[in-house]
Amino acid sequence: MVYLEKQPIRLTTAEISALWTTYIESSAMRCFYLHFIAHIQDQEIRPIIEEAEEFTNMIMNEMENIFREEEFPIPIGFTNKDIDLTAPALYSDLFALSFVYRGGQMIIKYYATILSKVARQDVYELIEKCLIQKTSTYKKSLNLMLSKGIYDRPPHINPQKQAELMKSEPTLMNIWFGDSRPLNALEISELFFSIERNCIGLVLIIGLLQVSNDKEVKKYLIKGKKLCQKQIEVFNGFIKENDQFPTYPVTLEVTDSSTSPFSEKLILFIITSSNQIGLKSLSDALSVSMRHDLALKYTLFIGDIMKFGGEGLKLMIQRGWMEQPPESIDRKKLYE
Repeated sequence: MVYLEKQPIRLTTAEISALWTTYIESSAMRCFYLHFIAHIQDQEIRPIIEEAEEFTNMIMNEMENIFREEEFPIPIGFTNKDIDLTAPALYSDLFALSFVYRGGQMIIKYYATILSKVARQDVYELIEKCLIQKTSTYKKSLNLMLSKGIYDRPPHINPQKQAELMKSEPTLMNIWFGDSRPLNALEISELFFSIERNCIGLVLIIGLLQVSNDKEVKKYLIKGKKLCQKQIEVFNGFIKENDQFPTYPVTLEVTDSSTSPFSEKLILFIITSSNQIGLKSLSDALSVSMRHDLALKYTLFIGDIMKFGGEGLKLMIQRGWMEQPPESIDRKKLYE
């Protein structure tokens, strides 16, 4: 318990939410790290995965200490029961590297956001530590992807001769916000990273689909696979229309293993969790896209992902796999 002038400083809802969500997400990521470590052969990639796993363990222990001090129940999350370390490798070493890279992209944004919402010193310092460490690990994974030639850079555009201001003439306004003008740098960049995110997600789903033994989970994964493929196709269409080369996933192989290293609960969670990231990423892309046709596609996909994510959450609740977030007291019941 943290004290201010001998008075205890209680955790705010934002701090409780940050700790609870981070703990569960970290426990899920740890399972994937452990699976990669059990099979990885590339001695350049191994230290990065091991560093990510060791830090995740340390952070989870620190959060458990805070939960105990505050007399909060430690979240169930995911444990060694959700992973079979005797199962054969499901993904290639290069995918393990891309998993850390993509995870870094998502987690850095997440930590940066929640850092601005927490205030208690111990929680702030913990999240700050997470942000610094994950930024460091992401940089290492990015540099290694570059050195191995598996990082696909965003498209290039020719620079303008000078800075210009947008004009307010009606015809030019129609062109700018319409469907006919060339894509600008902001729009092309967001398209590229939307494609990259779905390419890595597609490889993840293909592997999980291959080893899942639950008919309902497999059916859900098939829907996710189609949704990823559709986004890749549509977004690449915009890239090609702008006379840029389309972006396709690099070869990040899935092995031929049919033995699942992960519990069905973990498989379903990692996909539903990815949905939330996808929603945030598409919302960011939508916010900087001023072409009507592109904005419409983002809006439609946001709706599709919300529907898909809702189906996943419903399935988790039905199976008894959805952990209840911390709730405030239901005073209406107390009044009865």
